[in-house]
Amino acid sequence: MLGNLKRILAVVTGSLLLAACQVIPGGDAPMPDRGGPIIDQPTTPDQAVLPDDEGRHRVALLVPLSGTNAEVGQSIANATTMALLDTGAENLRITTYDTNSGAGAAASRAIADGNRLILGPLQRDSVGAVLAQARPADVPLITFSNDTTVARADVFVMGHIPEQSVARTVNFAFDQGAQRFAILAPRGDYGNRTTAAAEQAVMARGGTVVDVQRYDRGNTSIISAADRLATTGGYDTVLIADSARLAAMAAPRLKDAGDDLPSIIGTELWSRQDGLLTVGAMRGAWFSAVPDDRYRQFATSYEARFGEQPFRIATLGYDAVLLTLRLTRDWTPGTDLPAGLLLNEGGFLGLDGPIRFRSNGLGERAMEVRQVGNGAFTVVDPAPTGF
Repeated sequence: MLGNLKRILAVVTGSLLLAACQVIPGGDAPMPDRGGPIIDQPTTPDQAVLPDDEGRHRVALLVPLSGTNAEVGQSIANATTMALLDTGAENLRITTYDTNSGAGAAASRAIADGNRLILGPLQRDSVGAVLAQARPADVPLITFSNDTTVARADVFVMGHIPEQSVARTVNFAFDQGAQRFAILAPRGDYGNRTTAAAEQAVMARGGTVVDVQRYDRGNTSIISAADRLATTGGYDTVLIADSARLAAMAAPRLKDAGDDLPSIIGTELWSRQDGLLTVGAMRGAWFSAVPDDRYRQFATSYEARFGEQPFRIATLGYDAVLLTLRLTRDWTPGTDLPAGLLLNEGGFLGLDGPIRFRSNGLGERAMEVRQVGNGAFTVVDPAPTGF
């Protein structure tokens, strides 16, 4: 059984020695240690930036700090800094490497600098290049991607996996009496993944998928797909596997506001999308996501420190630090991360609730089911507190 977050922070902070956070590459040389966490400005690639601190665990954070995804990467890096400061983590040195100019090159530099664990990369397309550098050095990855196809025995997927959200909601719908499903999903990777997850979950419960309609994203073709689905009939529940905006366009074509059937279910993309609350046809719809209560507290603290709201994904950076601190209990600085240490059957607790990694690298999360109401989301089935 997992304890609460405060208990975890108390445990990890009581056993640590000195923490630091750096960024590579960039400007001036780092300031010397003065007995507490260090947040260094960027350094040029050819400078020796890491001190000879054998008592610290060296961990690399690989995120984009320039280019089109720079704001997301910076938000994750900021959250990592927050976690170090909030916990007083004193035996970690987390060094941030910009992946925009090449994830493989960033990973190579991280390995050469002596890092024994990599947090990142952010995008699935970068995982292969990072792994090519990390695997020969026996350095595992905890990636922020949510793509299950990149998971390996040494690549742990920490992102919020849409397939898990879909399966959770489908099972909840079955518990409410659903039996016959229809699916409205975009063409492309996300639609393929969510459609397959829904079909598998329905089959496992002995239900039936009556119809699947696909459409191109980026235009109004979801409306035509919803009209085609509406003519099919014979289903009691419809999965709209897309954004809140597109779901709001499709829902009125599937039922009139106030009708009980068909029920509408969605995915984790609907989390924190208040626009759904003003669409009558969406009232009563269900979707699943990680618990949101700690995120609200985190976002308030983040804005106070950095002057802006974080990206929702930033919690992964914070939780990655909490997870790393938990690992240091049984991990000697300067050595490889022991095989299987990440495979804690009871899991780990973070801002996004419990998570545990399976032997295939997939992160399993506890999700709650929310219902779209008139002006508010309601949790209708809380997330389990443990595994």
